[in-house]
Amino acid sequence: MGRKRKKRKKREVDELLLDSLFTVEREWKQIKSIVDKSIDPTIEGKNSERLAQAKYLFLLREARERKISAIRYSK
Repeated sequence: MGRKRKKRKKREVDELLLDSLFTVEREWKQIKSIVDKSIDPTIEGKNSERLAQAKYLFLLREARERKISAIRYSK
């Protein structure tokens, strides 16, 4: 009936979460920098900054809940 999914190990999921967290953080900071340097930032620019910030904060909360340390998973 149902397919069996390959169960990912906690460590793999944690590493993927950290990678996503760092990527989204970098994206958010780039957008924030552009909007801050803008003379007349558009509503779309401000909205994309808020969206990137919300994504980052969501992933950060998830990492804290899972008690993930970036030092532990450094490559």
